[in-house]
Amino acid sequence: MKTIARALLAGVLLAASLPPWGWWPLAFVGLVLLDRLIADQPALTRFRRGWWVAAGLMFPSMIWIFDFTAPGYVIAASYYAVLFGLACLACPPSAPARWIVLPGTWLLAEAFRGRWPFGGVPVSRLAMGQVDSPLVNIARVGGPLLLDLLTVAVGMVCAAAVARRWKCAGIGAIAVVAFVLIGVVAPRGHDIAPMRIAVVQGGGPQGTRFFADDAQIVYDRHVDATNLVQAPVDLVLWPENVVNIEGRVPGSAVGDELSEIARRLHATMIVGTVEGDDNGFHNSALAIDPNGNFIDRYEKVRRVPFGEYVPLRWLLEPFAGNSLIARDAYDGHDPPVLHTPAGTFGVDISWEVFFADRTRAAIRNGGEVLLNPTNGASFHGSIIQSQQIASSRLRAIETGRWVAQAAPTGFSAVITPSGHVVERSGISEQRVIEQTIQRRAGQTIATRVGDWLAIGIALVLIAFGWALQLERDRHRPVVDEGDLHVGAEAAGGDGGAQLAQPLDDEVDEGLGVLGSRRGDPGGPAPP
Repeated sequence: MKTIARALLAGVLLAASLPPWGWWPLAFVGLVLLDRLIADQPALTRFRRGWWVAAGLMFPSMIWIFDFTAPGYVIAASYYAVLFGLACLACPPSAPARWIVLPGTWLLAEAFRGRWPFGGVPVSRLAMGQVDSPLVNIARVGGPLLLDLLTVAVGMVCAAAVARRWKCAGIGAIAVVAFVLIGVVAPRGHDIAPMRIAVVQGGGPQGTRFFADDAQIVYDRHVDATNLVQAPVDLVLWPENVVNIEGRVPGSAVGDELSEIARRLHATMIVGTVEGDDNGFHNSALAIDPNGNFIDRYEKVRRVPFGEYVPLRWLLEPFAGNSLIARDAYDGHDPPVLHTPAGTFGVDISWEVFFADRTRAAIRNGGEVLLNPTNGASFHGSIIQSQQIASSRLRAIETGRWVAQAAPTGFSAVITPSGHVVERSGISEQRVIEQTIQRRAGQTIATRVGDWLAIGIALVLIAFGWALQLERDRHRPVVDEGDLHVGAEAAGGDGGAQLAQPLDDEVDEGLGVLGSRRGDPGGPAPP
């Protein structure tokens, strides 16, 4: 039980490094504790202890899923803990090989859960917690995956220092500093022209579901808030799905009212809409020009599993009853950009901002500013909303673009290309954020190479660390229990039993084998 308690403590420290708590140095303390728990342990013990640590991370930081489904919350957190348990299992048991490999296997676990199942759920990741740390600039080189790797690498440098392996700690620290400096000097794009934006938050209570009976209330709140906009502005941004009707918005009564607002403000408007039909619904962002014309549309590509569509509906429906959503969202296929008189905007609708590939696609298709219309009104508290702000900050750094995030009940924000939050709303308040930002051009290393650089570095670390471990095992001295001598046995030997002896161990002549003096302090922890 003491071991489990230590493992859960390590996980809770990792969780505390994430938003909304944001005590980022605690990530390194948690990683040092993880290292001590798996040091010199058999593979299955490393898996078990890694699972408990990851459970301590996932269960607190993913509690927001409970609002949707309690069983799903338990299953999701447990499953993601398995992935990080496997990351620990795949590490060599001894240092320094363990310290080299763990950052790589952790990255691969993050990359896998960001893709599978159901398109991935890349939340509660260590990179989010480091958005205020000096490490964050590496995101413009290798995206969030490289920041995940570097965070674990710093934890392993600290573990080496705790073990008083100063040479290992020094080499690791030099490598980390080199990566940080590369991130600082890496390309980050350039300004094109200034523009004035207004981000509209209608306000209202949290923990609500977006059903038809409150759709008009939500819409009216945003019309009222838009009356607070101080013209002139170039762009007015509304949140995700604050317009919810059957049929298409252009040509409807709501569409006519939106056109009138755009004409009155003489500004481009981008509005989040839900347009239903008999078979499903479209979750889109619609662009309206200053003359009131609907000129472009982007339909959400990355849908929220069980929130916007039900995977395996045919299997679950007989058991789930009315708990499943009635209709699935259609999945979009177009590039995530909107072309308007005010500029070309990259658009990540809500959940999509957690996926770095969506913002990369926006930049590659000409996005000059990133927009994140979202809706977190279904959730209590601020865990997922705070993680979304952190993700928007990472996307700003990775792409070298300003980011504007609009939510019906918070958080709404404007973020600089360096990841600084210029202004942010509170939860549930009605507010308009007006700021002058810059349209920008150019690409970063991260938008050019995507995840491949980070994955390549991870594979190199894993290969090098395991090669080091295997070489160490091959040259490990042998203790012959028959005559208690150390060294390689002559051909044929003497038939006595032989024990592999760690390189760091010493032999007391006449007394036998003593414990390690220069390896990990304390030796193996009890199972």
